[in-house]
Amino acid sequence: MKISAIDVGSNSVRLMVMADGKTLYKQIDTTRLGEGLANSGVLKPEAIERTARSVQLFAAAAELNGAGTPYVFATASVRSAKNGAEFVKRVKELCGIDVDVISGEEEAACGIAGALRGKDGGIVDLGGASTEITVEKGGRTTYSKSVNIGTVRLFDIAGQDKAALESAIAERLEDYNNPDLSDTEMYGVGGTATSLAALYHGLEKYDPKVVDGTVLTQQWLKEEADLLLALTPEQRKGIKGMDVRRADVIAGGCLLLYRILNKFGAKNITVSESDNLEGYVLLKGLAK
Repeated sequence: MKISAIDVGSNSVRLMVMADGKTLYKQIDTTRLGEGLANSGVLKPEAIERTARSVQLFAAAAELNGAGTPYVFATASVRSAKNGAEFVKRVKELCGIDVDVISGEEEAACGIAGALRGKDGGIVDLGGASTEITVEKGGRTTYSKSVNIGTVRLFDIAGQDKAALESAIAERLEDYNNPDLSDTEMYGVGGTATSLAALYHGLEKYDPKVVDGTVLTQQWLKEEADLLLALTPEQRKGIKGMDVRRADVIAGGCLLLYRILNKFGAKNITVSESDNLEGYVLLKGLAK
């Protein structure tokens, strides 16, 4: 039996259709719900509308495909915005679905459940408005922290200025209280990690089978961040493997991921296609 879930992030809306515990496919729509949130503290009316409409379209597609009414959850942008309830209300008006606004802790738990499936290890879930670092060993969570820094927030705060990006990143990384990741197998989940893997392989067309399991080293991330920051967003669109919808925010995201690995001692990170969408379904016991 098919089921579906929708993740409403700060940068994009994603639909997953699953059957018998296996992911059949995912679709993405970049709507930038969190645009301007870092400076204003509120979601823009136009961002609310285009994102709610995206949820409506994905919900209709899921139902047409026999996957039923999707389970919809929202993350950092909705939970941190002063007017997050307006988005929840608009989705309810458009398609009759209640949005589950999950906490940073729940988001981290979903990410690690989806990526690790019970194995020991850790994740970096780098989103548009927040980034979660979580470590699990021996069946228990030994570290978990969600911090309000992500690709869209970074872009709003610092744009393409490397010095400003470095300053903003350094300030927020202090909030993690120095977890030691040196002996932990780390996985990267979310659109930034998968987009960087596509760049690493120079994919003409995005292929989740190629992206999944890609190992990105500290050195590659550092060099890629420098390369991206030396180009304008328009110039980046010409790079093989670039998701043009992320061309403006990907440089800051790459730099942030490098700084996380460098500061907390992880030599590299393995990109996982399985993420908080699968984790949400698993933790909520929704799979049928």
